[in-house]
Amino acid sequence: MKIGIFTEVYRPIVNGVVASVESLTEELRARGHEAYTFAPRIPKGVEALGRVFFMPSLPLPARTEYRLTVPLVARRNKARFLSRCDIIHSHSLFVTGWMAQYYARYRFRVPLVFTYHTMLERYTHYSPLGQRITTQLTRELTKGYANAADAVIVPTQAVATSLRDTGVVAPLCVVPTGIDLERFRGASGAQGREVRARLGIPADAPLLLLVSRLAHEKNIPFALVALQAVRAARPSARLLLIGTGPTQQLLRARSASLGVADGVIFAGALPREDLPAMYAAADLFVFPSTSETQGLVLAEAFAAGLPVVAAASPQTRDVFGPNKAGELVDDPAHMASAVDRLLGDRDAYAAASAHARTASAAFDVKATAGRVLAVYEAVMANRAGTAAMGDFEDLFDLVG
Repeated sequence: MKIGIFTEVYRPIVNGVVASVESLTEELRARGHEAYTFAPRIPKGVEALGRVFFMPSLPLPARTEYRLTVPLVARRNKARFLSRCDIIHSHSLFVTGWMAQYYARYRFRVPLVFTYHTMLERYTHYSPLGQRITTQLTRELTKGYANAADAVIVPTQAVATSLRDTGVVAPLCVVPTGIDLERFRGASGAQGREVRARLGIPADAPLLLLVSRLAHEKNIPFALVALQAVRAARPSARLLLIGTGPTQQLLRARSASLGVADGVIFAGALPREDLPAMYAAADLFVFPSTSETQGLVLAEAFAAGLPVVAAASPQTRDVFGPNKAGELVDDPAHMASAVDRLLGDRDAYAAASAHARTASAAFDVKATAGRVLAVYEAVMANRAGTAAMGDFEDLFDLVG
């Protein structure tokens, strides 16, 4: 199968969308499919492996690593690659998303699949138009774009429900973002100890890990307040923050005001290949965000066998599923007590770690890529008029 994949973000940006696109395309290519990725070129970005075609991009007015894609695909790439695609898969509903829709629906008349990665209404604070207007605009944008697709992939059932409430009537299929489980399961204790030594973290200090963009919607002060309470009982406890973002200085100031500045390590953004050692160094993973569609880092923590203490949301409940891989909490005090309980109860910790490893199986990229391929095959058969309705209904959530 020949697949055109459009994304608004790519290397060197480190986030869940980039990880999702890369893990999917790598697995598709490993299975013998031809996956062509179209993405904005980012200055000083590393060149990608495989068939990745970069488009021009411009800086945005705000100070951000993200870029505005210039919708230009080289003529030779249209002729040699896009025109040969059996299906186009969009991972954005902005510039590259509209390009994907144009090429799929109007230029080459092939099926369009859309993966909904971001709950845009949780990001309206970035808009100069005000949250109420921006929320309405993003809902209309999401509804219009999703309904133009042959199928929409969402990472959790909670997100599927949210899209239905927004007015999306396109076929929906829940497929979590997959990861290479062995990459995170394979990190050794020696690698974890080396990380602690390099960062000056005592071997016996309780270490909480949070991998996140440092931004308002990620709710990181929640974890800082929890750390303050944890350190009241365990003064040597540390929080390792991996990531960068616009609120980094505010978070440093908040750490100082809470009296935990000496217990928070800002490690910056790291390449994905360095993350398994960070998980191996930690005792627990904390996750304060409620704005994620899935939270890819939860799957990474599960694969590493780390118990997770996460802020409760419909999405995180879906990710945990029936597995007791830690605890879902409502406030920082609850997070602190859950952390303290897991650190102090060896049996509870071991049980949560085992549940985490069990939960990680749902995010094996081999399984999730197989499900994405099933979506591709179903929409292609439906477009060709050869799909059995029962098979289509088994795969998708349909309206009516």
